[in-house]
Formats: sequence, C-alpha cells, structure tokens
Amino acid sequence: MLACFATLSLFAQQPETFRSQLPQILLEKEVSLHILSPEPISYVDISSSAVIGDLPQENVLRLKWKPDSLAEGFSGVEGSLGVLTVVGESFMAQYELSFSDRAGISFIPASYSISPEEIKPLVGKATIPTSELRKHALTMLCSRKFRPLRKVKAHGVSMQLNAVYTVGDLVLLDIRANNSTNLSYEIDQLRMKIEDRKITKATNVQAIEVGAIWQLYEHGSFKRSFRNIYVLKKMTFPANKVFHIQLSEKQLSGRTLDLKVKYKDILAADTF
Repeated sequence: MLACFATLSLFAQQPETFRSQLPQILLEKEVSLHILSPEPISYVDISSSAVIGDLPQENVLRLKWKPDSLAEGFSGVEGSLGVLTVVGESFMAQYELSFSDRAGISFIPASYSISPEEIKPLVGKATIPTSELRKHALTMLCSRKFRPLRKVKAHGVSMQLNAVYTVGDLVLLDIRANNSTNLSYEIDQLRMKIEDRKITKATNVQAIEVGAIWQLYEHGSFKRSFRNIYVLKKMTFPANKVFHIQLSEKQLSGRTLDLKVKYKDILAADTF
C-alpha cells in the first residue's frame, strides 16, 4: 500500500509525460481487447481512427483494431495506433497502442487491468471513488442495528433512519422502508431538504433541497421492505432547522412519509 502511494506521488510530481514513457498495449486484428478500470470510466480518447471502442460496462472499455482503416498501400506488419487515454473518477491513464501481425498468440493480451503504477491522480476530482463508496455501503447493509435513530409510520408504511456514517467530507445515510399492507409500494422519489423547525402561516418557508450525489440501488417498487444507502455532501444547519427525508409513492397516493432528522443525529455519525 505504501509503495502504491509513493508511486502516485511520483506521478503527481511529473509535469509532463512523453509517448516513449507510456505503457504499450498490443492489439491483434479481429480480436477485441477488454481494459478493466478500478473506477467507472467517465472519458475515453482514442487518437487513431483505426481503433474503435465502447463501454459495455461502466468500468470496462472494449477496443478493437480495424486493419482496413489503415492508409491504403500500407505494407507494414507492425506499428503504432496512437495514444489511448482513459479517465476515471479520480485518475487518468494513458497507453501507447500498437499492432503486430508477427507476434505469437501467447504475446497478445485478451484483457488488460489498469494498475496503480500507471495512473495519474486528478487534482480536484472525487476524493472517494465509487468503488470505495460501494464497499462502505455494503458494509452498512451488513450491520444489524435494531434501534433506528428516527422512525415514522403512516397508512401501513414505515420509514426509518438506521444509521449515519461519514467518510471524508461525505455523509452516508442508511434508510429503510417497510410495508405491512397487501399493496406493493412503488417509489416515486425520495427527497431530502432542510426546513425551519416551526412554521407559521405568516412565515415564508425557505426549503433547501439536499440531493444525494450517489445511491447504492435505483428506486423501484417493494412488497415488504426496501433498504438503500444514500451519499450526501457534508452539511451543517442551525438548531432551528430540521432535515426532512420524504418518501412519496407514484400515482395519486396518500402514502407519503416525512421523516424528521435532528442535527444531533448527523453530529453523532459513526465513521469508517
């Protein structure tokens, strides 16, 4: 682990990288190469039209060399296909692509994994990659706390805040909903906002929407229970404000729940 961080620091100190320094990836005609990224891929640049690529999965890049796209009259059996740039949430990696008709099958990779030694960290990008958030979220799901921090119930449906965790400058909320009726609950949306604790008719209510920057599962319908982890940016609010978590159902339904969370619940958050 220390060697990994040392390598990252070394890359961060290099102001420029030359093509001769890039790791080389060899492509074979008619055979796809799959590049595995430790994070979801947000951007890809292929400097040659002789190579095509797509993202079959968020962290998998598929490349294929098109020999027919090389210049007419090209008689070489090996050469360069340009530079490949892959950008994740917190890093950038670059490779020199090349082709060869003379390399044996045993020397042609079928897949390639981006390693820590090949990446440059992106300053100002996400400090916590999705892979780490997912790991923390699954750890929270494995927790079996039977005393929720806050709970609300109406119309046979309940919602509870199981736990609050922090990692870096992010807040993770473990929220669960239970349905004791025979009608399945189809989630329309889960909204989070900060409002005044006490509201009078003469007061202009100023609600501050707080959107989740990431969640473990997409919303859908549930018959009995639904549990999800939501990630928010760190927030602070005064004692006269309350953090609301509102769960609403699709269609014309009165089964809407409003869970009120106090600031002390956020301050008492556990940490990873």
